[in-house]
Amino acid sequence: MTSSLPDVRNVPELSRFELELAGEVAVLVYELQGQDRVAFTHTVVPAAHEGKGVGSALVVTALDWAQAEGRAVVPVCTFVQGWLARHPERSGQVAGAS
Repeated sequence: MTSSLPDVRNVPELSRFELELAGEVAVLVYELQGQDRVAFTHTVVPAAHEGKGVGSALVVTALDWAQAEGRAVVPVCTFVQGWLARHPERSGQVAGAS
C-alpha cells in the first residue's frame, strides 16, 4: 500500500468501503450474511488509479474490519479472491478455510 493514499472509510448505509481519489471513488462492495459472515461482492478502482495499491488498501481495510467484527469472509469478487491468493497469511479469515 502506498502511504500517500487517503484513508479508506466504511460507508455502512451503502454497504461498501470507499476511497476518494481526485474526484473519483474506488469501492469495495459488501453484503452482510447473518451475524458472522460478510461477502465481498465487487471492487471498482477507476482506471487512472489502477496499479497504485488502491484495491489492496480497500481489501486490507475490509479484512481488518471483518476480523474486528468477528465475521468470516466470503470472497465473491475476483479481485478479492486474487488478493487473498497472493496473501495466504490472511486466508484464515475466509469462510470454510482451515
